[in-house]
Amino acid sequence: MSSDLPALRASHQDRDRIVETLQVAAADGRLTPDELETRLEAALSARTLGELAELTTDLPGFASPVAVPKDVLVIDQRGGKYTRAGRWVVPRHIELRPKHCTVVLDFTEAVITADTLQIDVSLRHGKLLIISPPGLVTLDTDGLTLVFSKVKQRFDSGGDARPRLRIELVGTLKHASVVARPPRRRLFSA
Repeated sequence: MSSDLPALRASHQDRDRIVETLQVAAADGRLTPDELETRLEAALSARTLGELAELTTDLPGFASPVAVPKDVLVIDQRGGKYTRAGRWVVPRHIELRPKHCTVVLDFTEAVITADTLQIDVSLRHGKLLIISPPGLVTLDTDGLTLVFSKVKQRFDSGGDARPRLRIELVGTLKHASVVARPPRRRLFSA
């Protein structure tokens, strides 16, 4: 992967972010203690972003240090359904302006590049569905004004681990709902 990237120099912050990512992956059981030690040594001695990126390419949902999010994602759809799922780069800010629409934001495989996402909501006659594995996301709804609306959080805390992404919802819901839940389990595997 490093050959795909310019040989941009890594900063202390880039190295620290990868070290934290590797520690979380080890705590989740994705890396053995030996793999963690080897990758930590490589992260601390990495000189380029490409070298750092190679350390997390096999870890689902973990950000590469070269993933560059958009500053703002604007969702302004009328009717139907808007879905963001799979491997997508989470922006720092989302402006949500749909009417008569269901918006699905699935963070299961998302590339998270920052610790906070602000979602500015103006949702009328619709639904916002936030899907996240246990312990990945925490939701702050203190900035929401509800008019004939509701918020349901069905997240499991994921133990004592600190969530990797804090989602701040601010704005107004009118005749709408926000539902935050973990991914559904598949009964059959292909």
